[in-house]
Amino acid sequence: MKRLLAITLGILTAIGGFVDIGDLVANSETGARFGMRLAWVVVIGVVGICVYAEMAGRVAAVSGRPVFDLVRERLGPRAALANLAGSYLVTLLTLAAEIGGVALAVELATSVHYLLWVPIAAFVLWVVLWRVKFEPMERVFGLAGLALVVFVVAFLALGPPWHNLGDQATTFGPPSTEDWGTYAFFAVALFAAAMTPYEVFFFSSGAVEEKWSKRDLATERVNVFVGFPLGGLLSLAIMGCAAVVYEPAGIRVDTLGQTALPVAMALGKLGLVVVILGFFAATFGAALETGLSAGYTVAQYFGWQWGKLVRPRQAARFHTVVLVSILLGVALLLTTADPIAITEYSLVFSAVALPLTYLPILIVANDRDYLGDKVNSRVTNVLGTAYLVVILVVAVAAVPLMVITGTGG
Repeated sequence: MKRLLAITLGILTAIGGFVDIGDLVANSETGARFGMRLAWVVVIGVVGICVYAEMAGRVAAVSGRPVFDLVRERLGPRAALANLAGSYLVTLLTLAAEIGGVALAVELATSVHYLLWVPIAAFVLWVVLWRVKFEPMERVFGLAGLALVVFVVAFLALGPPWHNLGDQATTFGPPSTEDWGTYAFFAVALFAAAMTPYEVFFFSSGAVEEKWSKRDLATERVNVFVGFPLGGLLSLAIMGCAAVVYEPAGIRVDTLGQTALPVAMALGKLGLVVVILGFFAATFGAALETGLSAGYTVAQYFGWQWGKLVRPRQAARFHTVVLVSILLGVALLLTTADPIAITEYSLVFSAVALPLTYLPILIVANDRDYLGDKVNSRVTNVLGTAYLVVILVVAVAAVPLMVITGTGG
């Protein structure tokens, strides 16, 4: 049971990273517009985040220090500052979207406008980050996020046309109703969603919070190779439900309610209750991750005391950054900016910032001064380098595609 519970860090990271508010709608929208023709991007993204999360977790377990801390020491303050600026801004946008996502989930359950729930959701988020210890937090919300497995059940209950979906999944290119520009834009967005920088910052810092050491490398790998593929499976299930229900009718998806509808159609009211619970747990878990990641990156760059293992008074600057980040996210939402649109923009900017995150991780994971004989294997370096090339292509293409397609049209 102890080892099983240890996996919840990976589950929380994966659920919060793969299935946040943007992904809930983005995967559903992709399924509605392209069927399963972009499923290959999710698979590639899962493998990529597994490769780099394993590096980040191994660095933290062996050195006892989080990745961002070592990046500053290894590459110097200037390079680390560029990393900090890019990752913090993307994380802040994502935090705002997740708070909005929590409010949207509550709106589905209560029919009360989501903006009225935004301050309440932000306050509860701050209380949890301030008072709840790390392990109970990750276990409660990591395991509650598993309610989204209801999408897998719903997909099977819908009686999917396996042959058609299989043909779509093995077809490279858009359907006749879409063009190559939108196809490429959504491919970039899905890849960036899988590789979001805050995932590795949270995962490595969480490993330090849980006091992982070399003895925990097996646990670290189980977290990575169970948690992230699970997140990818849920993403594919969400895409598949939309592909079955919406794609044949040519209906586009742009709300959280539309994302939930296939589950309600397949499983009735009980399914709807479970999916709303999953929405809440996933978005709240993502808000926890992004809130903590905002504090982690700033505190680790400046060398402040950080984390939930120490009393809030001893890490006052860390908690201040978290609080200020939450307030900034609320302020953005109260301008009536759409949480889903915020996330779509954050994914584009996340794609641009990816090289600043993953190149330093690859460098640190090969440094024997920190890892000794636990540096990357040849296979890991080949995969890491190959993905770095993909990351650079995605980073260069993200903004032009956003402009050309009007954020996917």
